[in-house]
Amino acid sequence: MYNVVKRLLLASFFFSVAASAQQQSVVLISLDGFRWDYIEKHRAKGLANIAKQGVRVNKMWPVYPSKTFPNHISIITGLRPINHGVIDNKFCDKKRDQCYKMGSGKDDSTWLNGIPLWNLAQMQGLKSAAYFWPESDARFNGMVPNYYYHYSQQSDYQARIDQIVQWLSLDQSQRPSFVAGYFSLVDSLGHEFGPDSAEVYDAVQQVDTLITQLHNRLAKLPQPINLIVVSDHGMSNVDSTRTIDIGELAIPDNWVVKNTGPRVLIYTKDASEADKVVVIKKIHAQARGRFVIVKEQTLAERHYLGSSRIPDIILETKAPRVFSQGNKVPYQGTHGYANTNDMAAMFVAYGPAFKSSMVINEMENLEIYPIVSEILGLKLMNTVDSDGAVLRQALK
Repeated sequence: MYNVVKRLLLASFFFSVAASAQQQSVVLISLDGFRWDYIEKHRAKGLANIAKQGVRVNKMWPVYPSKTFPNHISIITGLRPINHGVIDNKFCDKKRDQCYKMGSGKDDSTWLNGIPLWNLAQMQGLKSAAYFWPESDARFNGMVPNYYYHYSQQSDYQARIDQIVQWLSLDQSQRPSFVAGYFSLVDSLGHEFGPDSAEVYDAVQQVDTLITQLHNRLAKLPQPINLIVVSDHGMSNVDSTRTIDIGELAIPDNWVVKNTGPRVLIYTKDASEADKVVVIKKIHAQARGRFVIVKEQTLAERHYLGSSRIPDIILETKAPRVFSQGNKVPYQGTHGYANTNDMAAMFVAYGPAFKSSMVINEMENLEIYPIVSEILGLKLMNTVDSDGAVLRQALK
């Protein structure tokens, strides 16, 4: 009898060791524009429950600028925009004499630098998948995820959840260990109606239901899966009566102007330094407290210098003002401001890699890349811009 019990205990021990050594998976979901406080503000009970079981970061700070593409590429590569190359949603490169707009990497991946998590997984023998993520269909390092979709805003949200679960239900030889997913709904309605609107409340309820469903379905799969839900930035209200018309500023017609909203990027083309000084003085005189010309020292503090993609002049305003083409803006909310309280993003994680009921006050989104790599058992193959020390506290 003693020998039988001993064998059973040994078998149980080796089974638990094998289970703990089993390859963990990570599902990383981005809820675009989901501000750090929306869980309470718009009563996202499902996300609140997941956070209570796992880990929550009260405020996750976006990289500068607080725009969609720079931040998604930073999250997925662990690099600041100056290093991964996507310094805004729209910008130009003075050396290339070309301009980038959202999604340009699909046709020309030389805009992009870094090793995204889906490639890092593949390079080390794991499979990966992406149901949308900015530039997930671009050939970083000549590679795309094993499974991916070209972006379509019309894609059904329930279909995205179903596909993620289906990928993770595949036979082990075909199953991805890293899956990225993206939902734009909260951001879209935040722009259109503003962060305090009933429409944003409804959008938060919709994505909260979807994430809760995903959480419950993942829990029924046999392999150990970690669910991480993040956003790229927050959202501020816009006052349409306080817009700044770019057309009224003393910007020469032959200079290239990119973006409206909180920031304007100006490329001076072949203007002499003397001409630039004259124009800058004229623009400064027009500011009248409504906006600033960002100083080089400030850009250096924001890690935003040292590339031919950085514009010659950056104009910046504060919420609720925005720059516009004309005096009207067709939206009530936006992001892209320098890091203010409203720009902070959300982070919630649950799974076998994470502690329970842990709260981290704040961190940068650059923390995510090294920690996801660690959970997946992957070695970093390039230098990234965070060592993950803050988020590592949340690991078991």
